[in-house]
Amino acid sequence: MFKNHEFSVVSSEYLVESPILGLRRDTVVMPGGTQASREVVEHFGAVAVAAVDEEGRVAMVRQYRHSVGQRLLELPAGLLDIAGEDPLEAAQRELVEEAGLAAASWTVLTDVMNSPGYCDEACRIFLATGLRSVERPESEDDEEADMSNQWVSLAEARAQILRSEIMNSIAVAGIFAASEVLAGRGSGRPADCPFPARPMRLAQRREAAGIAPDMKRLPSQP
Repeated sequence: MFKNHEFSVVSSEYLVESPILGLRRDTVVMPGGTQASREVVEHFGAVAVAAVDEEGRVAMVRQYRHSVGQRLLELPAGLLDIAGEDPLEAAQRELVEEAGLAAASWTVLTDVMNSPGYCDEACRIFLATGLRSVERPESEDDEEADMSNQWVSLAEARAQILRSEIMNSIAVAGIFAASEVLAGRGSGRPADCPFPARPMRLAQRREAAGIAPDMKRLPSQP
């Protein structure tokens, strides 16, 4: 009966503005005509890189994640928090900064929505091959200074996922997608293909307020 219902928004209010996210509450028209509140975490979106060398190893980083109180094994990744930055350019930058690598070939593996129950975050995951080592820039971020790097074979990475030793959802998707493409069981997409899932609401609001190019720099931030 309500299959084609349009969940229209009656009103919105912003509850929190922090450097890397916003929180708003929407009043939404539900099937049957009632109204309900839905909180939405707004995000800049992100990119991640499954960088695979000629030996079939994927470059991984181990990073502390305070929300879960653990160091997780992840793919090199980062926010789309620079105004106007292209996702491919962001991925290339993150691969240099976090892994000290550059790549000759780039392909889109997949786009994932990390937590659509409450957050609009989407991440574009690239496959990078034809790798070479490059100098990593000095990091001013204390958290990044704690990162460690390691190479893991794709076969071992898949086994670690099934043992819940790799639990970052972006890494899970990227490792399995890279395995499928490199085994010839699937195809990637051009590195510059459209990214319709990329969240824009937070970025557009920050840019309209003149918070650019670094959209994390709120007026109260140094």
